[in-house]
Formats: sequence, structure tokens, C-alpha cells
Amino acid sequence: MRGVFVLALVAGALAACTSLQASPTAPTALRVAYWDGPGTTPDVVLTLRCAPPGGSVARPANACERLRKAGPKLFAPTPRDLVCTQLYGGPQRARVSGVVAGKRVWTTFTRKDGCEIARWQRLAPWLLPPGGVT
Repeated sequence: MRGVFVLALVAGALAACTSLQASPTAPTALRVAYWDGPGTTPDVVLTLRCAPPGGSVARPANACERLRKAGPKLFAPTPRDLVCTQLYGGPQRARVSGVVAGKRVWTTFTRKDGCEIARWQRLAPWLLPPGGVT
């Protein structure tokens, strides 16, 4: 009988943990390192945290709302089989790392071709600087 009680308690705890990860109130905290050209040290480092909104991005409440609506899929890489225009958007690059809605993200953004420029633009100007050829 005690074994059944312990099993039920463990199952309840696991269910609670799973529901927390899928919750829209799960933690969101990001670090954005931005380079405006070649170099190893970022030119700018921005932070964002949600609940309550804060950090060094220009409008943290706006960024948190956009992340809440779109979630971690904003940080998905460009599919390898996608055909992209060979337009150079500039030397800018950014690395975003942290947690969005409880899911870990770690990705790099560049402006090396049309697909990567479009990916950058989905996050500019509310999380990444606008960028462009300098």
C-alpha cells in the first residue's frame, strides 16, 4: 500500500514538472552578444529577462510579449536544403543564448545571405540591432 502511495506521489511530481515546462509562464532569460564586424569580443552585450520584464534591451516588455507569442521556434536554424539568395547583408553577427519559455536556446545569427538576413529581421529591432552593410 505504501508503495502505491509513493508511486502516485512520484507520478504527480513528474506531471507537475512537465506542465511547468510547457507553461507560458516558464522562465525566459536571454543574453545577446552582438558583433558589428570581425573580432572575438562582442561590441554590445544585451540581456533580457521576463516575469517581470527587464534587462538591457530597448523595450523588454515588448520583447517578452513577442517571445511569449512565438516561443523558441524564433531561434530555429535555417533548413539546410533551403535555397537562399546570395545577397550579402553585412558583417554583423549575434549569438543568443539562454532560456525561452523554459526551453534552452543557443544560436548564432549572421547576415551572410538572404535566408540569414530574413532570420535576423524576425528579431530586429526588438531583440537584435537592425544591422546592415557598413
